[in-house]
Amino acid sequence: MRLAERAWRIGSDFAGVVPRAHAAVSESDDWSLSLRGARQLGEVVLDELALTGFTLTSAPPKLERSAASCAAAAEELSRLGVAGANLEPDPLRVKSVRHRRFQRLRYEQLTFEHDPHLPQTLAAEGFGGSATAVVHLCRHGDERRPWLVWVHGAGQGQPIDLLFSRARRLQEELGYNIALPVQPGSGVRRAAWPTYPDMDPLNNAAGMLRVVSEARALVRWLRPQATALAVSGVSMGSPVAGLVSHLEDVDAVSVYTPIFGLNAMIAAHLDRWGPSVRDTIALLRSEAVEQVMSAVDYQSVVPTPPLQRRLIVGAWHDRMAMREPAQVLHDRWGGQLYWHRGSHVGHLFARGVQAESERFLRAVSRQASQR
Repeated sequence: MRLAERAWRIGSDFAGVVPRAHAAVSESDDWSLSLRGARQLGEVVLDELALTGFTLTSAPPKLERSAASCAAAAEELSRLGVAGANLEPDPLRVKSVRHRRFQRLRYEQLTFEHDPHLPQTLAAEGFGGSATAVVHLCRHGDERRPWLVWVHGAGQGQPIDLLFSRARRLQEELGYNIALPVQPGSGVRRAAWPTYPDMDPLNNAAGMLRVVSEARALVRWLRPQATALAVSGVSMGSPVAGLVSHLEDVDAVSVYTPIFGLNAMIAAHLDRWGPSVRDTIALLRSEAVEQVMSAVDYQSVVPTPPLQRRLIVGAWHDRMAMREPAQVLHDRWGGQLYWHRGSHVGHLFARGVQAESERFLRAVSRQASQR
């Protein structure tokens, strides 16, 4: 893509942020230009700005492979399914623990080496092998407490996510310890191998299998320390939380602004680059890639916690993941569905979402204390 075309696309996309946001909220019959409506519009503007930033300020996407080159992985992973592709994780063996501080919040940065033992076709592509996993821990000493494993979304994985997860309040008010696993390619792992996510659909499948394996190892390591164990996932972290809650015996699961699938979500926003990325979009939406991602399709499985311990939070004006995945997931999982009447980004700061999350977690810890 020529520099002039790229500059024009970035400029026109930024110029269209507010018009696109207004068009999105005005589609709802209950929206009006009131104080509440202005707040909703502001949240959707944040979504559109984030999408423009994520999509157009990075390098223009390139076609990484063909659909034919995904055929072998598609055959193997669709045959293995979720149960066969996600092997039992190796035990977590602590490599290092460093005490850190972010503002007034003290936490520990734990590292461990982990090999997810990927399926043969993905390993043959160079995606397998051991990598250094990182977890941020907020805990009160060694006494047993309820634990919340919080799986972050795209562009996150920094200590500030401990604020978004309200770690300090959950510790002091609800008695929870918090574990925040850092996904590959994020936070302190940004410059380390493996890269994730990117435009290679096989790499994205391998990356998600790796994250799920790391999170399962973490859950098993925490279980003896926990009176109750809940796992949550935000956006890109929602498939991870969903798969972990299916493959491991956990007490509760919650997902926030869930996505259909990683490759599908990436493809949904690439058209901002124009005709030059049509081949990449077609690849990410191809039948072969859909079969590859069947091994990490969390919407095809059911969590181990009972219905009252499953929470789905959707955003009615979500411009990133859109609202449909939350409804489809609720149809599959059942449980509780809470709608935030704002946007994908806005739900992080919404008092209603925070109150619903705390109500949910209080019920989990209360049940555990009655055992």
